Amino acid sequence: MKRREFLAKSGLLIGGFPFLSRLPSTPEKAPTATAPEKKPQPRISCETSDSQYQTVYSRALDVLARNTTQVSGYSQPVLIEGSNYSGIWLECAPQEGLAYSCIRPDVARNNHLAFFALQREDGQIPCWSRTTAIGLGQIQMVVPIAATAWELAQQSGDSELLEKAYSGCSRWDAWLRHYRDTRHGGLCEGFCTWDTGHDNSPRWAGMPNRCPDADARRCPPVPSLPRLCPDLSATVYGGRIALAAMARALGKNSEADHWLADADDIRRAIIEKLYCAEDASFYDRDAQDQFVRIRSDVISRVLGEHVVDQKLFDTVYQRQIHDPAAFWATYPLPSIALNDPAFVRPIPRNSWGGASQALTALRAPRWMEHYGKSVDLAHLMQQWINAIVREGKFLQQMDPLNGGFTPDTGDYSPAALVFLDFTWRLSGVRLMEDSLEWNVRPVTNGRSSYRLQITPTRTAEIKYAQGQAELFLNGRQLCRTNQTVRLITDLDGKLQKVVAIAPGKAGAILWHGQRISPEPNGSTSIESH
Repeated sequence: MKRREFLAKSGLLIGGFPFLSRLPSTPEKAPTATAPEKKPQPRISCETSDSQYQTVYSRALDVLARNTTQVSGYSQPVLIEGSNYSGIWLECAPQEGLAYSCIRPDVARNNHLAFFALQREDGQIPCWSRTTAIGLGQIQMVVPIAATAWELAQQSGDSELLEKAYSGCSRWDAWLRHYRDTRHGGLCEGFCTWDTGHDNSPRWAGMPNRCPDADARRCPPVPSLPRLCPDLSATVYGGRIALAAMARALGKNSEADHWLADADDIRRAIIEKLYCAEDASFYDRDAQDQFVRIRSDVISRVLGEHVVDQKLFDTVYQRQIHDPAAFWATYPLPSIALNDPAFVRPIPRNSWGGASQALTALRAPRWMEHYGKSVDLAHLMQQWINAIVREGKFLQQMDPLNGGFTPDTGDYSPAALVFLDFTWRLSGVRLMEDSLEWNVRPVTNGRSSYRLQITPTRTAEIKYAQGQAELFLNGRQLCRTNQTVRLITDLDGKLQKVVAIAPGKAGAILWHGQRISPEPNGSTSIESH
């Protein structure tokens, strides 16, 4: 897709929401005192007769609003991590901004542009920017900023974001090739614990937290370092896939082909060198070329970038992720497999040594939907929703066996976003490029409504009452059903697909006189029905 086509398509999707393209082209400049900030109106609204749920939902919005502030080196508002973390981190802030885009699209944009504004001349992107300082002592990346920037640019038609993201992420990829491939094998290397954001994880036991002199170019003088890391390499892979898409949108077809070829190279290297078929797991390789055999959320991070094909995914999923003795705990997903001897108990604060982390939950839809695990994802999301409603606060991590949260100061943005995002993925209507995703989940008691403002003149809404769900587009009823199901329509309400999102055989829905049922644990395309 060339740049003009990209803008035309995005403009069609956004319709009357052109505010992003009109944002200042130099966001690092502070607004004048006589020009108060004008916040975009949220595009989603949820109301429910469940007073406890409504209170928690409103509290989540309040937490995110309070955590919207400024950080060092960048004057525009960003969504910080909250709790004990007064800043934005490369591993998570861009995705968190994306998840917040239906409430504050300007903040979603800033959570990307801030990193590009702070990028060093040599291409290094800071690992974090706090309210008081900027960090360069580790690379600390998980979800590729290129991937979330591309998704946000597609949603908004923001050509400035697209161009800055392509330039910035291209330079970042070059920096990683130069400084984090010292073994010249094409994989990305980890030098320290905080490179992967795995605080207090047995994966990095005995290793330094950050690089010498807070310089991510320098590897600590430890015999087992550097390591070849599957998750860092997967992040590079996902970034290159996104860079290829951005290059196509900008009309740079030869560059797009180059990015795809480089992405395939690192994908093959991940599987050939860092996958252990015996354990159906991905591991680091240390400087002595030995596996660091600790089964951790490294696995789901590799899956998060769609590195493996469906066949290999099915093997890993069956033997690791969906095994109740390993990762499919009562409250998924633990950061270390339950049956791995390295699992840390009792669970301390800020521990990637076993606790189920809100960040891991927030990342789960990126891969579970891709590999056809919508039913299992719904279970994971419901368990997190239940635990947060029970707790009434937004905390970083919980015990995967009983859902008890580790006490901390609260107001943790990822947990608030988990609640917000999962609420809409479970029971709301979502805009997905040129389609609408209706997640229909009727409840026996009470009433609720989920309303999406597609454009200033177009709305989509699901209303629940008395065990029934009614779907409306611009006030026109599309469907009434008592089934738990996902319906995909175009923007005019034409049904395209029916997806199972509940276990077992789904009942039929009646759509304009046609009875349609999704395949168990699968989907039914209307074109082929």
